Amino acid sequence: MVEFSHIQEGRVHMVDIGEKSEVKRMATARGRIFLRDSTLQAIREGAVVKGNVLATARVAATLAVKDTPRLIPMCHSIPISSINVDFSEDAGCIEAKVMVTSVGKTGVEMEALTGVSVALLTIWDMVKSAEKDEYGQYPCTRISEIEVIEKRKG
Repeated sequence: MVEFSHIQEGRVHMVDIGEKSEVKRMATARGRIFLRDSTLQAIREGAVVKGNVLATARVAATLAVKDTPRLIPMCHSIPISSINVDFSEDAGCIEAKVMVTSVGKTGVEMEALTGVSVALLTIWDMVKSAEKDEYGQYPCTRISEIEVIEKRKG
């Protein structure tokens, strides 16, 4: 592992996009949360104590997309045209997919990634009581494979 303690705080800045032209932009990101089979069943049956897990995660993802410039310091505030949040179940996990579109001067991949991340964290929060073991740990629960799967411009 490389240590970065020797690097002093340097100048940071937001990239100037003033001269770029506005074009339609789209990005789709996805990620997975691995859960116990019993937790996945409870989500399917609507039996989670905190309520509707996927509806809550969908709203959280939408809010996160809108708040990305507030959360990620060098992201530009951009107009969001649409947000689409989908969930699917695979072997032992739920996959979240967030597609964001905009007409603007910069891409929307950070917004899509932020939406996916917050959706997955919201799922974890909603089901954590079912996922803990007798020691209060999460031996089966993990978030992984967060990535941009598509990006388009123009």
